[in-house]
Amino acid sequence: MTDKHARILEFHRLHSSGCFVMPNPWDVGSARALAHLGFPALATTSAGFAWTLGQTDGRATLDAVLEHLRAVADAVDVPVNADFEGGYAVDPSEVAENVTLAAHTGIAGLSIEDSSGDPAEPLLDFGLAVERIAAARQAIDDSGTGVLLTGRSEGFVVGRPDIDETIRRLRAYSDAGADCLYAPRIDKVEHVVAIVSAVSPKPVNLLINAPFTTVAEAASLGVRRISVGGTLARAAWGGFLTAAREIAEAGTFAAFDTLPNVDALLDDSL
Repeated sequence: MTDKHARILEFHRLHSSGCFVMPNPWDVGSARALAHLGFPALATTSAGFAWTLGQTDGRATLDAVLEHLRAVADAVDVPVNADFEGGYAVDPSEVAENVTLAAHTGIAGLSIEDSSGDPAEPLLDFGLAVERIAAARQAIDDSGTGVLLTGRSEGFVVGRPDIDETIRRLRAYSDAGADCLYAPRIDKVEHVVAIVSAVSPKPVNLLINAPFTTVAEAASLGVRRISVGGTLARAAWGGFLTAAREIAEAGTFAAFDTLPNVDALLDDSL
């Protein structure tokens, strides 16, 4: 059994019971640091990665993302889930082609979302969105990798916070072959409970990017998987910008006090 296959099997096992936290590194260093802290799985963040390239979220190319997925998956021993945005295509057949490429990078899972990028119609047509999940499912099955597929509905991200429509889409994505369901920016207990109930027994991912709940509370609601999106990356940017602005504006260096020993964290020999 290859290490990649073992990680995929472990990722599926994690989704079978309980609740686990899958934080989001933005590069190899942050991935290794999170793995050293004992998290059982990690997930990439499209926003966090784009920022390392000096770009805004969604601007990284498919080739750059595939290279990033390989690098992060190769850097750690735990399963890595890919934030694969909308599959870097609209047409289901093209989504399938790109999912096939991603499935062979060493990742253990990936997500496909339904945002359109069109402010007037920010969600893809329902039927098309379902076809795209079905195409991703078929691509994974044909790849023989067993990569875990997450179906994402982005209504609460793109200004369409309709819980009924979100549930309709997540149920359809489940029926189309998604192994896990995810609606980012859900932050009300009643909405979390409604989604968990609607797609049961499929597992649900909850994004926590603000302190509105805890791991224990999310677990008690039936959430199986927790991620943080680009929020850890923003926290890192926050510390960096605070220190840099202090230097630029005050000429002082107080933010340099009590900084972590990063070498000690990343050096396996220490």
